[in-house]
Amino acid sequence: MSLMQFQELLKKEPKYRLAQAKKALFRDLIESWQEATALPLSLREELDKKCSIEKPENTFISKDKNTVKNLFILADGLKVETVLMRHKDKRNTVCVSSQVGCPLGCSFCATGKMGFKRNLESWEIIEQVLFFARYLKKEKEKVSNIVFMGMGEPFLNYQHVIEAIKTLNDKEGFNLGARHFSISTVGITEGIEELAKEKLQINLAISLHAPDNELRSRLMPINKTYPIEKVLSAVDNYIEKTRRRVMFEYIMIKDLNDSEEKAEALAKLMKKPLYFVNLISYNPTESFKASLPSKIKKFKEVLEKEGVAVTQRYRFGQDIEGACGQLAAKMFSIE
Repeated sequence: MSLMQFQELLKKEPKYRLAQAKKALFRDLIESWQEATALPLSLREELDKKCSIEKPENTFISKDKNTVKNLFILADGLKVETVLMRHKDKRNTVCVSSQVGCPLGCSFCATGKMGFKRNLESWEIIEQVLFFARYLKKEKEKVSNIVFMGMGEPFLNYQHVIEAIKTLNDKEGFNLGARHFSISTVGITEGIEELAKEKLQINLAISLHAPDNELRSRLMPINKTYPIEKVLSAVDNYIEKTRRRVMFEYIMIKDLNDSEEKAEALAKLMKKPLYFVNLISYNPTESFKASLPSKIKKFKEVLEKEGVAVTQRYRFGQDIEGACGQLAAKMFSIE
């Protein structure tokens, strides 16, 4: 389905038809245009034929029911994955992908091993959200948050990502508040600068994962282009313009970045008013293992002692290969 096709088809209709179609799609969360009974039958049939919204389910549910992953097969046969994370406080977070594969090749990320295929169109991003909105509707629940933390680097597909957010934020459409969107980047400074100019209060997260350039470059080759100092300078400028807090994600990897010395080095970088650190228990891949809970606890204590704002996120969906890109990577490997 193409957003441009959707708009083009409705251009020849009275203006109120667009509002009816958007209500059916984004509010009523129809699964087929035939359910949009406010629209004429002929228009429904044309929409079903040219802009079908029916998508096959390729879902995997974790044993604790808190994580659901869906594999989307795109029109060109490529695949992306999207994850629903269900929190104890009844929040429902959809983790969307912005690219098929990823060009960055971070050593701890399964998606990077796939290589890069292409950017997703804005509508391909929106479809990921609508799929889980329909899924939750059946249980009388709603999407609470959308995070761009799936496959790909969002700021390397900036225009389509922002277009998708604006559509999902539209009061006449999905109507999810801007503060319920988060974009995670490895530190593409041009994207950080552009986001600071947007009139949307979107949350920004930085994938840091190491407190020094030597280790970060080993984990994330992109650090050679965007070293820590350059990233933090862009973040400081972003905070100065927006006055919004920025989250720094730090995946805890056993015997690599989880020592007390690394915690002390990280604390020196993070002792700023609108910085906060999110420690993430790693979903193991073939190359790396997760830090022991005792190590994470000590790491967190060091940061807290130094006055750094820090939270801890637990693993979601380890039993359904919940690490970014694992499902799609496996599907690619068997073709």
